[in-house]
Amino acid sequence: MNNQSVEEAFLVHQQFFRVEMTAGLLSKLIFAITICLLFVYINSVMFHALLSKPVFRELPRYILFAHMLCNDSVQLLSTITLYLLTVNFHAIPKALCAFLSLIGTASFRNAGLNLAVMSLERYVAICFPLRHSEIVNQKSAGVSIGMIWILSSINVVIDIIYALIVSPVSFANPMLCTRARLVLSQWQIDVFEVFNYFCFVTVTGILIFSYVSVVLAARSASKNDSAKKAQRTILLHFGQLVLCVNSFLFGTIERALYMASSSKSLFIELRYINFLFVLLLPRCLSPLIYGLRDDAVRPLFLYYVRCGSRKVKPSVIMH
Repeated sequence: MNNQSVEEAFLVHQQFFRVEMTAGLLSKLIFAITICLLFVYINSVMFHALLSKPVFRELPRYILFAHMLCNDSVQLLSTITLYLLTVNFHAIPKALCAFLSLIGTASFRNAGLNLAVMSLERYVAICFPLRHSEIVNQKSAGVSIGMIWILSSINVVIDIIYALIVSPVSFANPMLCTRARLVLSQWQIDVFEVFNYFCFVTVTGILIFSYVSVVLAARSASKNDSAKKAQRTILLHFGQLVLCVNSFLFGTIERALYMASSSKSLFIELRYINFLFVLLLPRCLSPLIYGLRDDAVRPLFLYYVRCGSRKVKPSVIMH
């Protein structure tokens, strides 16, 4: 199926959704919004917990984790915003759509790239402990975050610049906001896919390299406990990466569902399940996978999520 036919199919099933909006579908939409806002709240509380202690603001490990929390929240909010716009068949100016597409795509790719940097930080901490503070510090963490955003957004920025050159007047026109409608040439689709594959292969390679290096370092008795903990952390990063990769398949799954569905109602139900479990929920799991298993972060998070109901604020014990 070429890009034009895919886009036409997308517009058709968006119209189906608009026409057949019912109380049941509305309740499901409210459920998705509630899930999104709940985890944005959880991320915000955990982020506040990190800011509450100077040690978290200084250690690169927690700086990168704080960036993960912010990025996941941005991704959740941009995803649900775009979903609401398409569900309601609401047109917005192309310039605003380009901005939302930039934020959504960049935050989507950031997740995997941030996992790679966090794994490298653990690799340096275990394999080069004497040089860890020299190699990994606040400055290098900030530079890494900047590079993550540059790499994740450069592809979309090029698309926007190309669209401005080809048709600058169109940016004031209203449109149904999908990334496919921002694409003007086939080469943009090819570059987008190649860049996604490149990011995936790069992140996977870094995670494998970090894990193997830490496993080898675990043979040293003096590093055994910290190395084993780092192994578990990197394995969790692998699990998070799998969830991120599933999101790459969202568009493909949706087109397949559209072609395979025997009725409009069946397609709408399957499309909602696809959105909820492939695109939305994986972005909700970072604080649960990474933050709550951290002995230093968990007590602070529980303290703040309970609105400081305990008399004594928990101290931070770093291992």
